Amino acid sequence: MKVLCVCGLGQGTSLILRMNVENVLKEMGVQADVEHTDVSTASSMPADYIVTSNELAQTLQGHSAQIVIVNNYFDLNEIKEKLKAVL
Repeated sequence: MKVLCVCGLGQGTSLILRMNVENVLKEMGVQADVEHTDVSTASSMPADYIVTSNELAQTLQGHSAQIVIVNNYFDLNEIKEKLKAVL
């Protein structure tokens, strides 16, 4: 399973989100290849899931991946809740 964590520039925020998604998936016992990237690169990358904000999710409409919207990239409970809903 491939998961992309996406922010506007693909550096700071998406890296934090990636680390938190990896921690949550590990806690859930889910194996996944998790990467972080910017929104324009993500639009052309293959993935099963894209974790991002509501604003960037609009830009990624039409992508084959299921988009998971997270409001607070630091809230592990929110990330876990959103991932459980789609996995």
